[in-house]
Amino acid sequence: MIRTPTNWLVWGSFAVGLIFVILPLPEMISAARPFLLAMLLAYWTMEAPTKIGMGSAFMLGLVSDLLSASLLGEQAMRLVVIAFLVQRFRARLRFFPLWQQAGAIGLLLLNDRVISALVHWVVGAPQAGLTSWFGWLLGMVLWPWLYVFLDMARLRARERG
Repeated sequence: MIRTPTNWLVWGSFAVGLIFVILPLPEMISAARPFLLAMLLAYWTMEAPTKIGMGSAFMLGLVSDLLSASLLGEQAMRLVVIAFLVQRFRARLRFFPLWQQAGAIGLLLLNDRVISALVHWVVGAPQAGLTSWFGWLLGMVLWPWLYVFLDMARLRARERG
């Protein structure tokens, strides 16, 4: 039986992810920023598939596109691809040890980076710099901590509720 988390926890974490998208950082750090919104989406798609799916991913992507003033629909498409892949392999991903989950999430984030580069190439938009390719690696390293933090928050919210 899947016990769904509280709405405030799910949507509050997405709000933090959206704030992270527009948070001003120094140029060198900003280019290598991990796609936190995609990592949060992957977590909630694994842990609460009845609440979060491809529709939620599309809406989050559109909001993120609007906030970051990027190509409209680019992040929406990228997040839908991530949500689809996580839903497709959810049963396997949930039972991987954290280090294997981190590797799988790293590959998802690398796939996201490739899709972004292809979209920019097709529409003729300027490509992100070489340092942007380190974001997926940083996301992979941060995944175990993010997973444990969100899991603890979800379990605490369940105990209170």
